[in-house]
Amino acid sequence: MEKYNSLSDFLKEFYIPTYVLSAETEEEEEEESRPTPASPVLVFINSKSGGQLGGELILTYRSLLNHNQVFDLDQETPDKVLRRIYLNLERLKDDDFARQIGEKLKIIVAGGDGTAGWLLGVVCDLKLSHPPPIATVPLGTGNNLPFAFGWGKKNPGTDRTAVESFLEQVLKAKVMKIDNWHILMRMKTPKEGGSCDPVAPLELPHSLHAFHRVSPTDELNKEGCHTFRGGFWNYFSLGMDAQISYAFHSERKLHPEKFKNQLVNQSTYVKLGCTQGWFCASLFHPASRNIAQLAKVKIATRNGQWQDLHIPHSIRSIVCLNLPSFSGGLNPWGTPNPRKQRDRGLTPPFVDDGLIEVVGFRNAWHGLVLLAPNGHGTRLAQANRIRFEFHKGATDHTFMRMDGEPWKQPLPLDDETVMVEISHLGQVNMLATHDCRSRSVFDPSTPRHQDGAEDYDDNEDDSVAEGEEFRKFGAADTFKIPDEGEHSNKKGRASRRRNSNVHGWSHVL
Repeated sequence: MEKYNSLSDFLKEFYIPTYVLSAETEEEEEEESRPTPASPVLVFINSKSGGQLGGELILTYRSLLNHNQVFDLDQETPDKVLRRIYLNLERLKDDDFARQIGEKLKIIVAGGDGTAGWLLGVVCDLKLSHPPPIATVPLGTGNNLPFAFGWGKKNPGTDRTAVESFLEQVLKAKVMKIDNWHILMRMKTPKEGGSCDPVAPLELPHSLHAFHRVSPTDELNKEGCHTFRGGFWNYFSLGMDAQISYAFHSERKLHPEKFKNQLVNQSTYVKLGCTQGWFCASLFHPASRNIAQLAKVKIATRNGQWQDLHIPHSIRSIVCLNLPSFSGGLNPWGTPNPRKQRDRGLTPPFVDDGLIEVVGFRNAWHGLVLLAPNGHGTRLAQANRIRFEFHKGATDHTFMRMDGEPWKQPLPLDDETVMVEISHLGQVNMLATHDCRSRSVFDPSTPRHQDGAEDYDDNEDDSVAEGEEFRKFGAADTFKIPDEGEHSNKKGRASRRRNSNVHGWSHVL
C-alpha cells in the first residue's frame, strides 16, 4: 500500500459503485476524471464457515467496501447475485466506466472448499465473455483450494488489518487457468421402494447441489436408469477417506458447537480414523470394501479406447486429484523421480494439462506417509478420462467425496451396470499468489525436471505389477455440456498443450 497516499485511495482500487451492481439504483453523479478501480471485487462469504469467523468477515468487508458488493451466502445464492449483476452490466454496456468494471471484475469467496466449488460452478454456468478469476479465503477445515493457490490454509484474521492485507494480495495476484472435470454416474432404476439418490450428512452439501439427477429430457438420460452428473475442481474420492469425512460432517451437523476451532476439527478427523478402524483396516474392514473388489477401474487411451487399470488389492481409497493439495494441503502425487518419469511416463501434477492424477491408499497409516518429506500415495495413473464399473452385489452402499463434501451413495445389489465416469470438461480462472505451489504446463518458469535429487521421492511404493505401464495419456473425447435439454459430445483431437474453452454444466445450482 506504499504507493497510495491514504487507506481511502487504496480501497478505491476495489470499490464498485452501487449503480453498477443494481438496476434499481440511479447512476451516481459523474466524478471528474473518475479512474476505474484496478481490481473491482465482489465478495461472497459463507457466514456459517469458520465458526463465527464468517459473520465477522462480512462486517469487516462491508465496513471497508461498498456494503452492496459484499454478499452473505446464507442469505442469497451466488447464481442469483451474479445473474443480476451481469444483466445490469449488459444494460450499462454503453457506460465506459461500468464496461471496464465488468472486464476487470474479480471474485473473493470466503468459506470451505465446497463453498469455493459452488462459486466456480456458477461462474462456469454463466459462460461469460470475461469470466472473473476467483480468490479463496480459507474458512473451512481442509482449505485445499486456497492452499493450492497460495492463500494459506489457516483460518484468517477478521480485523481490518488482516482484510486489507488480503486485498493487497488480490491486487498483486496472477491469473491461473485450472482444469475442471465432469462426473457422470448411472445405474438401473431401483425396484419399487428403493432409492439410489445420494445421501448427504443431514444437510445437502454444495457438491450435491452440483451433483444431481438429470432431467428426463436431457439426452444423457437413459431409459430405465437413474443418471446423475456434476463437476469438481480439486478432487473426487471413493472409499476410506470419504467415509471418515462423512462421519465428520454428520457429527458437525449434529453438534456444531463442538466444531468452532480449526485445530479441533482436524484432530476430530484423526479420532474418527481411529474409531472406525482405518489405522488397522485389514483387521476391522472386510476385503469386500477394497477398491478392486468394489469396482473395475478403466482409463482412456490416446485413441479414446478404454483400458483396464490395475488396482492393488490392498487399496481401500482412491483419489482422482486435479490440484496438488488434499486433506489440508498434502500432495498425494508428489514429484516422480526421473526414472519414473521416463519409464512410466509420469510427470509432476500440473493444474492445466487436461490430466488428472489417480492415487490409491491402503489405510490411514498410508495417508500419514504424506506428512513425511517426499511422501506420496500409490501412483496409479494420469489420464484424461477414468471410469469405475461397480461389481454386481459387491455392496449396498459406498462413500464418495468431491471437493471436501462427502455423501453416502446407495448402490442396487441386483445391478451390474453401476458406473461412475470422470472426464475433462474445460478450464476456469483462479487468482493465485506468485509463490503458490500449483504449477502450469504453459508457464515457462515452471520446472519440468528439478535439479536436486532431494526434491524427488525414491519410494518404490507405487505397487504396480511388474512390466505394466500406466502412461500419461493425452486428451481423448471431451464433454461439452450444453444448455438445458440439449446434449452434444464433440469429438476431436486435443493435446496436452491446448487451452480449452470453458463450458458450464447445465444444472442450476
